[in-house]
Amino acid sequence: MKTDRRTSSLGGLARGAGLAAGTLAAAAGWWITYSRFWIHHKLPLPKAIDADLRSFDSEAAGMLGYYQASESAGRPLLLVHSVNAAASSYEMGPVFSRFRARRPVVAVDLPGFGFSERSDRLYSARLYHEAILDLIGKLFDEPVDVVALSLGCEFAARAALIDPEKIRSLAFISPSGLGARRRTRGPRRAGLTGRGDRAHRVLSNRLWGLPLFDLIATQASIQFFLQQSFTGAVPDDMVRYAYASAHQPGAQFAPLYFLSGKLFTPNILPAFYARLEQPVLVLYDRDAYTGFGNLPGLIDARKNWQATRILPTRGLPQFERMDDVARELERFWEGE
Repeated sequence: MKTDRRTSSLGGLARGAGLAAGTLAAAAGWWITYSRFWIHHKLPLPKAIDADLRSFDSEAAGMLGYYQASESAGRPLLLVHSVNAAASSYEMGPVFSRFRARRPVVAVDLPGFGFSERSDRLYSARLYHEAILDLIGKLFDEPVDVVALSLGCEFAARAALIDPEKIRSLAFISPSGLGARRRTRGPRRAGLTGRGDRAHRVLSNRLWGLPLFDLIATQASIQFFLQQSFTGAVPDDMVRYAYASAHQPGAQFAPLYFLSGKLFTPNILPAFYARLEQPVLVLYDRDAYTGFGNLPGLIDARKNWQATRILPTRGLPQFERMDDVARELERFWEGE
């Protein structure tokens, strides 16, 4: 009796698919076990910035860690880092170092990162803007200038619109939320399409949530993603610090909300950016993770907005063109 070749081929494909699925399941099981028993999730974490490291209990956000330099007089400057798998105040270190001798400077570790509380709780854009406002209210009795990075710009904009008396000006480095919607991808797209809740449920599953985060937070992965934001080589110290920061108890909770798209404000441009009354400066160039297609229209419509390209950079100009960044910031503040 002849064997039907089509039936034989389908059988072979089924056996191959079953073998691949079994191999994948075995690999996943091995990584989950490796993550649980062999990856160190409490590495020594030094200070991200050479300054006084302090903390206070925020009513909205729990314990907040922050770096402070107050040896100089002048209007206070608050620095807000971005959000990613291994974020911390390290990202704002060059700005902190440049201006600490000229004015009081504070760099906050946002909730879920650095030396701030990393508990298993709801992380949201509201939590972050309330943390910023709590910190300003705790430390200062006058309005502050804010310099924020990437998604941190959205949180700063929300804080500035909700309580404008606390924030005098805003400088945004590579801000998210200004790209054309049709070109949006990655975590922000999940938030815009309403899939954030479902994505977070999948990503944060108690069986594989931490192992998945460990896979994202390997040194090789951190190196790869950081390299997208540099025109030259990524500083080795930055990779090492990011890795250590991503290997702390609870380090996965906030980043998994970020990866799900739940920390973005879908309507940030019309609802917050376009309604700001404070002077706003945007420093930008190319960026692998966001676009700036809506920036020209915003500047034309809102006279309190201005922008300068810091060439050539790819998202973190404070590490590669700090002299240019400082010059533009000083010009902006002097012109307010």
